[in-house]
Amino acid sequence: MKKIRFTDITLRETAAGRGNSLSFKEAIEIAKILDKLGVDVIGLAPIENVKVDSLLTRTIASAVKKSALSIPTGYTEESVEDAWNAVSAAAGKRLCVEVPVSAVQMEFLCHRKPEAVIELIGALVKKAKSFCPDVEYAALDATRCDLDFLARAVKTAIAAGASVVTLCDSSGTMFPDELGKFICDLRAKAPELKNAALAVRCADELSMSPACSLAAVENGAAEIDVCLHDGAAVKLETAAHIVQTRGDDLGVKSGVKLTELHRAVKQMNWLAHNDESKQTSFEAAAATAPAREITLDAKDSISTVSKAVKKLGYDLSEEDLAKVYEAFQNVAEKKSVGTKELEAIVASAAMQVPPTYKLVSHVINSGNIIRSTANIHVQKDGKDLFGLAVGDGPVDAAFLAIENITGRHYELDEFQIQAVTEGREALGAAFIKLRSNGRLYSGNGLSTDILGSCIRAYVNALNKIAYEEVHAQ
Repeated sequence: MKKIRFTDITLRETAAGRGNSLSFKEAIEIAKILDKLGVDVIGLAPIENVKVDSLLTRTIASAVKKSALSIPTGYTEESVEDAWNAVSAAAGKRLCVEVPVSAVQMEFLCHRKPEAVIELIGALVKKAKSFCPDVEYAALDATRCDLDFLARAVKTAIAAGASVVTLCDSSGTMFPDELGKFICDLRAKAPELKNAALAVRCADELSMSPACSLAAVENGAAEIDVCLHDGAAVKLETAAHIVQTRGDDLGVKSGVKLTELHRAVKQMNWLAHNDESKQTSFEAAAATAPAREITLDAKDSISTVSKAVKKLGYDLSEEDLAKVYEAFQNVAEKKSVGTKELEAIVASAAMQVPPTYKLVSHVINSGNIIRSTANIHVQKDGKDLFGLAVGDGPVDAAFLAIENITGRHYELDEFQIQAVTEGREALGAAFIKLRSNGRLYSGNGLSTDILGSCIRAYVNALNKIAYEEVHAQ
């Protein structure tokens, strides 16, 4: 039975402004969920700000274990190299050369005449192939292109080394039978297509992307671009459901974990819930604002925070910037962040030694006829430490077990838990503030196990205390 590969382009589309904008942390979480779900390829946003966007891509690459990561290359050989440098550490990687082929988009997107576009496709694919064995050529707006010209573009891309060719119905106006005939006609004019995997990206302007994608599969497509939201491509949940329901009749299957799909889609929808742009006017005001007067909020991107940190005189590494931005998001969810707050975040989040305590496992026993007990296993300096405690409820028992390990009691100043999705395996978020020597230290945790999220939040805050105590000596 033939396997249909799914390429999820949610992260790519949201970065292009087609959908809800995502924060740094949200993008990473969505990529991790897609990887766990078994999506074959995750389409990333292009590299625009080399330092910031490369940091996000490398962070996602370290978090994704099974799915391949596909990243657009841009229109220059330098941008191809930037894309490769960003994605090269991924377990599976793909460089995607996206070049339009319709008359309108060639003129307004890449500002080139048809012959120059053919040359550009060949040069970019050849350059990408020199770095990466898996190179995709995506023919943007292919269904509104002259078929002879499209055939030349496809032949050029395959000759230069493209292993995947994606035909994009960017306008989303084709009927299923029209798309099927379109693919057959293209194969007749470009028989070289047999040497590459055929993929399709069907926009949903007429609410026909599922039917069009199915028609493409019937005519030999091996990959389908999918998306979390309506619009740019068929929805992931819809495509997987079609393959599950009628796959046997078509002789196809997918690698998506269908039993986890519904819950995973709910988690991703929650992560992408904010419709408002996360960009602010900080960039425009930065040049004229007084040197140390800064105000940021939760809508600000990692690029904005990076500029603010530089304005304070700090030159952080990419790894430290990621830590600062995560800490900034935790604070900004509660209040605006000014100069003093941002400096405190940099001082506590950047340039840290590795976490003092690493959570290994936890076992919680609780019920209405027994007292709650917790057995916590952590590592400190490579040594295994265990804490066992009885408490008034599972959370209290877990916190007491951690205190048994550290030999210290910290005042719990604030504690919040929230189930952010529905179902038996709800995604749980926890936020904790511990007070030590009169100072507050915050920690957060996210897990499908809500007790696990509480324990992770506590350990997160505990590590900040341990770091500051060592640093102060």
